[in-house]
Amino acid sequence: MPSVVFTLPNLASVGLNEEEAKKRYKNIIINYKSASDWYNAKRINTKAYAYKILMNKRTNEIVGAHLLGPQAAETINLFAMAMSKKMTANDIKGLVFTYPSWCNDIKDML
Repeated sequence: MPSVVFTLPNLASVGLNEEEAKKRYKNIIINYKSASDWYNAKRINTKAYAYKILMNKRTNEIVGAHLLGPQAAETINLFAMAMSKKMTANDIKGLVFTYPSWCNDIKDML
């Protein structure tokens, strides 16, 4: 179940945190980065834009997503949907989103 702290910027989360993922799965992929240099962050002049995505290395499925930044409250819903449908990173990368949109950034987070 996704959760959001409605602050400025939003802080959103769904699934496992890093510690939980390491305990549950033998091997995980951790994609963590500040994305303040990405186009969407630059176009609204924000420095607070970051993510941590956790994936099961064996299946390439997302097991946790944690977002900080504008529109995190909306974007986390796509991660929740992908997790509930057991979509892989490649499944998501194959989707077409409008550009520039915050949801389009998901593909680069994987």
